[in-house]
Amino acid sequence: MTFSITRRDLLIGSAAGLGAIGLTGCDEVAHSAKVQTVLAMAETLTMKSQRLLVPGDRLAREFSEADLSPTFRSNGTSQPDGDEYARMIATGFADWRLKIDGLVERPVALSLADLKRLPSRTQITRHDCVEGWSAIGKWTGVPLGPILQSVGLKPTARYAVFYCADQLEQSIDGSGTYYESVDLIDAFHPQTILAYQLNGKDLEVAHGAPLRLRVERHLGYKHAKYLMRIEIKESFASLWGGKGGFWEDRGYEWYAGI
Repeated sequence: MTFSITRRDLLIGSAAGLGAIGLTGCDEVAHSAKVQTVLAMAETLTMKSQRLLVPGDRLAREFSEADLSPTFRSNGTSQPDGDEYARMIATGFADWRLKIDGLVERPVALSLADLKRLPSRTQITRHDCVEGWSAIGKWTGVPLGPILQSVGLKPTARYAVFYCADQLEQSIDGSGTYYESVDLIDAFHPQTILAYQLNGKDLEVAHGAPLRLRVERHLGYKHAKYLMRIEIKESFASLWGGKGGFWEDRGYEWYAGI
């Protein structure tokens, strides 16, 4: 049994027991003492240990179409609030742009059509949610690594930060806006894609339309939905809680590798 499978069993197997305490969403999970204990246990299996024992380019398991789940639940927000996102839905995301900036030589703003013209990757993988459920889906999108290469990363670049359209909490300073981050090792992993299709169809709103992150060796809350911007940074210490993600700022671990 490999290290990565052992960690998956710890994280997912433990989280599966949460149904007994009646949890229905990540917000409730985040405030559960039981979940905090599970995540604290997982934190001891550090990113450095996993990186030492598991090659950086090791793929998450991929499945066949016969393994696809009959239904694929929506994790997190099912639709962002606000007039801006409603207008994007009404126009079929024609005016939506993914901004990529920060520590890059050539900032860009890419339309959905731009992204669909780029070489794509399709992968059938399992999504593991910290709430205790899993589902297998077929994702199609653009590998993130080549996009980052094309914009020219500056020498101090270390993290990719993903900003989303959904606000889980109302806040003046933006701390209630969903965001996530990965380091460049995971950003350049071959299975890290910006997905625009699920099971052969353009993403539905509930699944993160028009674009979501798939980072297949991590728990579901790392797979940011409703992407609006990717900022390349040296550190995320200056971002709100300084932990590198919406849930991380509220007690979850940052790496969340499985």
